[in-house]
Amino acid sequence: MKIYDFKVRNAKGVEVPMTEYQGKVLLIVNTATGCGFTPQYEGLQNLYDKYREKGLEILDFPCNQFGHQAPGTVEEIQEFCTLKYKTTFPLFAKVDVNGKDADPLFVYLKQQQGGFLGNDIKWNFTKFLVSREGTVIERYAPVTKPEQIEGDILKLL
Repeated sequence: MKIYDFKVRNAKGVEVPMTEYQGKVLLIVNTATGCGFTPQYEGLQNLYDKYREKGLEILDFPCNQFGHQAPGTVEEIQEFCTLKYKTTFPLFAKVDVNGKDADPLFVYLKQQQGGFLGNDIKWNFTKFLVSREGTVIERYAPVTKPEQIEGDILKLL
């Protein structure tokens, strides 16, 4: 399997093939609006503003599995993110990233880049960097700020 074999649901629930992002550098993030890491939305948007024209896409997947820190509907989450952090990168439907209901894309990402002390995602704002060819290059812990991975993104652009 490759990352382009998957389909995900956008914020409106419409299925989107990952082939839409073929040839782009991807930063895939499980997010939450009520998390201590939520201010990272600002850093993510800064990266998106700087590198979108060069081929960066940031894919935002809200996840309510960690401390119920992504409450509300996807519409409410989108409103919060656009008003508070002025986000413009794509927001997708809420997903589970661990367990029996884990989204297949995140199962794949975890298989490609295991984590510290096992493959499960430990918290919101875990980030996966994917090359233009669809290779999962790196997994970053929630404590890793978006600006700290700018150099890795630049290498792939």
